[in-house]
Amino acid sequence: MIPAMPAASVSSSRTAPVAALRFGRVVSMGAVAVLILVGGVWASWSTAQHVVLTKGKERGTVEVTACGEDTCTGPFRPVSSGASARSRVVIDKSVAVRKAQTYDVIVKPGTDTVVRSGPAGVLFAWVPLGGALLLASVVVAGGLRLRRLAWGLGGLGIALLTAAFFAVQ
Repeated sequence: MIPAMPAASVSSSRTAPVAALRFGRVVSMGAVAVLILVGGVWASWSTAQHVVLTKGKERGTVEVTACGEDTCTGPFRPVSSGASARSRVVIDKSVAVRKAQTYDVIVKPGTDTVVRSGPAGVLFAWVPLGGALLLASVVVAGGLRLRRLAWGLGGLGIALLTAAFFAVQ
């Protein structure tokens, strides 16, 4: 006859692997979600740093006169002290830039490249983060099973992308 094992030892021996798998899922999906968000901030910061931290940077306007496949050009007229006029500056061509329009811009230090400033420029600079928030919300909902946090991340992403869309119009 086989001696009976206590119920507590049977259930704990079966739940240990399940708990380890859950812990592994939470750690790995948490790492993926954080990596996505860090990537979104990293992609946004290359432009956003010039728009958010404007102290000491050349500010002005550019009237777009010509556009190629990837960039548009036009003359730069300074509005801040210490800024110098330029006959030609380059701005990335996107939905936020149209020919024959004038935009408030900031010159990237040491270059003749400009980025949009003001509310439209700030929101447009953070568009990659908005996409990362949407993607991370799917990972958080499915991988971490934290639905409220996922809805919050997704809502922030949608709000950011929507605000950027209407600001650049």
